[in-house]
Amino acid sequence: MHIAAPCVVSLTWVLTDGQDRPIDELAQPVEFFYGGDDLLAKVEEALAGHEAGDELSLHLEPEHAFGDYRPELVCFEDRALFPEQLETGMAFEGLPPGAKTPDMPADAIYLVTEIYPSHVVLDANHPLAGMALRLRMKVRAVREASDEEIEARTVGSSPVTVLGSGSAPGPATPLH
Repeated sequence: MHIAAPCVVSLTWVLTDGQDRPIDELAQPVEFFYGGDDLLAKVEEALAGHEAGDELSLHLEPEHAFGDYRPELVCFEDRALFPEQLETGMAFEGLPPGAKTPDMPADAIYLVTEIYPSHVVLDANHPLAGMALRLRMKVRAVREASDEEIEARTVGSSPVTVLGSGSAPGPATPLH
């Protein structure tokens, strides 16, 4: 079966930055809904017409991956607004109650990037924003999508988010 919307593709991949430094490897096949919300548009474009066994390599500029890094999505908040047990890399959905930074998106995922005695630095950019990426994929299987998958526009069970078009991953979510 050739990849065409709507269908479900099972992929493995190796993801590196623009200098070929490893970022992530998906060694075990994971299913993605093709023609919906599970994959970036450029990844879907590259997969079109391929079938099980095909291998592809592509280069993604930031505008085709996770966008440019936006410094205006970084803010500083009072350390007292956060739990005592706070670590770099933790993620929060939205800013904490009592936040004083105006004009920050309320529905963003904020990653803690630095912790100081007086304040915490939060970043709502996707961890891969501003990065050119290289992706080597192998199509492991292609199948017809179920009615539920077509309606939902997603396989729905995958924890995978790096190449999806959804929001940034949280602290326990793998970068794939």
